Amino acid sequence: MDRKAFETELKRDGYDEILTGTTQGPKHNAEHSHPYDVKAMVIDGAITLAWQGRTQTFRPGDVFTMARGCSHTETFEADGAVTLVGRKH
Repeated sequence: MDRKAFETELKRDGYDEILTGTTQGPKHNAEHSHPYDVKAMVIDGAITLAWQGRTQTFRPGDVFTMARGCSHTETFEADGAVTLVGRKH
C-alpha cells in the first residue's frame, strides 16, 4: 500500500489525527501507553515494538495497530524511522 492509499484508509476508518512521525535513532522509549488508538505505516527505517509478551519489528510498507491503553516499548535502530500515523481519540 502506498502512502496516499494508507492516509485515505485512515480517514475512512475514523482516525481523526494523521501525522508523519520522524524519530532519530538509536532510541528506546520505555514502557508507556497512549490515550488513543494508533494505526501506522512505516515509510522508512524500522521500529521494534514489544507488547503483551511479544516483540515485532516493522519495516517500510508494514502496518501496525496499537489499542489505546496498551502498554508497550518502542525501539529504533541507528537509522531511526519515519511513520505515517493515525490517531483515533
